[in-house]
Amino acid sequence: MTKVINKVVEDLTSEFTEVRKLTDDLFKTLSIEDAVIQSDPFGSPPNWHIAHVTWFFHKILLKYGEKLNLENINLDYLNSYYQKFEKILPKNDRGKFPRPTVSESLQYRKYLDKKVLLFLEKIEVSDSLTKEIQYDLRLANQHEMQHQELMVYDFQNYFERFSDSNDTYHPFKINDDIEKKIQNKRHSKEMVKIPGGIFEMGFCGDSFSYDNELPDHKVYLYPYEIDSTPVSNGDFLNFIEEGGYEKYEYWLSDGWDIVQEFNWNSPLYWFKKDDVWMKKDFFGISAINPDQPVINVSYYEADAYARWAKKRLPTEAEWEKAASWNEDLKRKTIYPWGNETLPTHEHANLLESFLWRPSFCGSYEEGKSFYGCYQMIGDVWEWTSSEYTLYPGFKSRFSEYTDKWAINQKVLRGGSFATPRRQIRNSYRNYFKPHERIQFSGFRCAK
Repeated sequence: MTKVINKVVEDLTSEFTEVRKLTDDLFKTLSIEDAVIQSDPFGSPPNWHIAHVTWFFHKILLKYGEKLNLENINLDYLNSYYQKFEKILPKNDRGKFPRPTVSESLQYRKYLDKKVLLFLEKIEVSDSLTKEIQYDLRLANQHEMQHQELMVYDFQNYFERFSDSNDTYHPFKINDDIEKKIQNKRHSKEMVKIPGGIFEMGFCGDSFSYDNELPDHKVYLYPYEIDSTPVSNGDFLNFIEEGGYEKYEYWLSDGWDIVQEFNWNSPLYWFKKDDVWMKKDFFGISAINPDQPVINVSYYEADAYARWAKKRLPTEAEWEKAASWNEDLKRKTIYPWGNETLPTHEHANLLESFLWRPSFCGSYEEGKSFYGCYQMIGDVWEWTSSEYTLYPGFKSRFSEYTDKWAINQKVLRGGSFATPRRQIRNSYRNYFKPHERIQFSGFRCAK
């Protein structure tokens, strides 16, 4: 038993150290001025992100009786939405209260890093690791991974406002060599057929999962077809050029109201210059690449495109089967390509690929599913037609984390180029409101 506990503690320590370093790396290229601005009511100041995820570890240490001395740092503004901890700062006010200061946030992180590592050492020495402690610490790591991705959304949203192409977020690392390799290995787009029948949906492994991925349960699916690749910018440009944003018949009523009210005529961040659609991203301003997946579109835009194309969006069960079911093995896999512990650069474009944008549609031969679907992990989150509800028999493992949001949201699957590799798997359920598009969301169609 001692050897098992030691291995678990070792893995927790390694993951914690890796996650915290990556957050610091993402943050360190920002100026103080850029670190304290809230670019959008949807987002948060980067400084708030790095302090809030530390506060989450702080609360877990307090839960297990650890003594902390933090009286000199103002932590009153770091509770995101947990009623049980009281004193919540409304989300759209986070930029109005830059406390703790940047220097205090960095000090806070260093202090908690030491305390968490000491807590893990104490558990290892005393053989006192419980399943609850293990889950809470993994959840805290996963929570920080989620905020790493949210920070990248906020970087894109914040720097997009500046007209200077060079005035943008400068990543601490870019892997140009990976992008050059994968561009030479691309699959042409087609629809693949998926057989119907009973499918067991949900997480089925021994590693970490969120409680909203459980329990696994049976659903019945009719035979269907699904795109082998995400919808591309070129595909979406055809929709725009054929009046997609001008014809109400393609749109759900709420979506059409938004199109009219806010004059939507393209995905978020697109603009026209000399009749060419352009966009500013982490590489500056450039023309829209027709071969990349369309990104930063709302559920309404994805649904309207599908109607225009005489298709539909897949349900999350259809998406999960296309990603996870292996007909030869007669079982599901954790990733489209199998059960490897973590995705690699050969499998998917995730945060640790450090490409900072989607790869071309049809990339990653090694990452395709049994049925021949490409890029179901990484590149862009994919909207499904499913409402975010909790599975039958759901039991919360950390209240107010996934349970309280199960209303008026749509499920997305698969991760994006900003999703950490330890975070994503076939059963992972993301969820956003149908009008939101600051997240790196795209889609593929079904019929």
